[in-house]
Amino acid sequence: METKNLQKGQSIALKIVAVVFSFAAAKGIVGFFSGSVVLLADAIHSAADAFSTILVWLGLKISQRKPNEQFPYGYYKAENLSTLLVSLLIFYAGFEIIWESIFKLSHTYTLKIPAIAVGVALLDAIIMFLVGSYEVRIGRKIKAQSLIADGSESKMHLLSSSVVLLGLAASWIHIPYIEGIAGIIISFFIFSVGVTSLKDSVLSLMDVSPSPEVEKKIKNILKKIQGVKNYYNLRLRKSGPFIFGEVKILTKPEIEVARAHRITEEIEQDIKEKIPEVDSFLIHVEPLGQEKIKLALPAQDNQGLQSLLNPSLSHAPFFVFVSLRKGKIASIDFQGNPYREKTLRAGLSVGHYLLKHKVNVLLTQEIGPITFHFLGDNLVDIYRAPSGTVAKVIQMFLDHKLPLLNKPTTKKK
Repeated sequence: METKNLQKGQSIALKIVAVVFSFAAAKGIVGFFSGSVVLLADAIHSAADAFSTILVWLGLKISQRKPNEQFPYGYYKAENLSTLLVSLLIFYAGFEIIWESIFKLSHTYTLKIPAIAVGVALLDAIIMFLVGSYEVRIGRKIKAQSLIADGSESKMHLLSSSVVLLGLAASWIHIPYIEGIAGIIISFFIFSVGVTSLKDSVLSLMDVSPSPEVEKKIKNILKKIQGVKNYYNLRLRKSGPFIFGEVKILTKPEIEVARAHRITEEIEQDIKEKIPEVDSFLIHVEPLGQEKIKLALPAQDNQGLQSLLNPSLSHAPFFVFVSLRKGKIASIDFQGNPYREKTLRAGLSVGHYLLKHKVNVLLTQEIGPITFHFLGDNLVDIYRAPSGTVAKVIQMFLDHKLPLLNKPTTKKK
């Protein structure tokens, strides 16, 4: 997610403050002249809402500050802190309604200008519900927890406003107790919003991991990147509306620095494209232990370890697949070359065939550019082998006497 989303959230929060303060003032004035205690209490409730929205605005504004030496990861948690403060204000509003409701259980009063009082309360309920719905929708879009929390509380204002309307109607026709009982019930709905917001903010301040869906997406990306043999220590944390992450990937020990850099760039780009809220993703590259190696050699015949190497890779009669475990031969498998008679793009077909057998090292006397680059891109190490038996060439490989090829041996194969 980009900084412009924070700016958008900040702008929305400021507009909402103006709307809420306007209705708080209107309810306060009408409540004073009508003698409605419940309308005055609701005006105080709305003023608290406006103050909470100011905290949202302040949190989003601070979150836009650039990282520095004191805060190298930025100020994004200011948004989580403002969510925490908003949650506390939600609890305050809930207790305020309970207190007022208990008071109403034992007191009655005569309502003045009842039509105006009811009209203001009704209009406030409708407007605040629409404002809250809009705030939640934008908050979810830009991943701003504080906007979601504040918008949820604003939507709940429809319930508290219904208590006001019920109380005004009951006072108008002189029916006791109704306002107080309904107010106590509604307050518990408000508390539920506060609990949810408080939980989200506290968990984010404690670097909670994002949803399992986000982690699953990143794991799928890591599995599909060519060159990543394995990964571990995948760590994700939320900071405001952003996600920070890191992972350790395992690649082949012989991989070049430039190739390793391209792999990390590909991972980071893919993650940020598919998960826009990811702000930073650190990738540590580590060499994979070569305890398990799968060799491939082109052979002239099927005589076991005494088979002779075939000079041609693409048109060799057989391929020898040798599994090594800790420097020793674990298994040998001879397979006929299904592309021996192929005349066009035989090298590429052979390359796919070797990858199908999970080969990570090729020992050969010659190799063309197409096969060389294809296998190289898939992190297969290619060594120049002399003529001789399979046993001799494998032993030379184990003794580190074979040169690693950095270019094809032929111009076209």
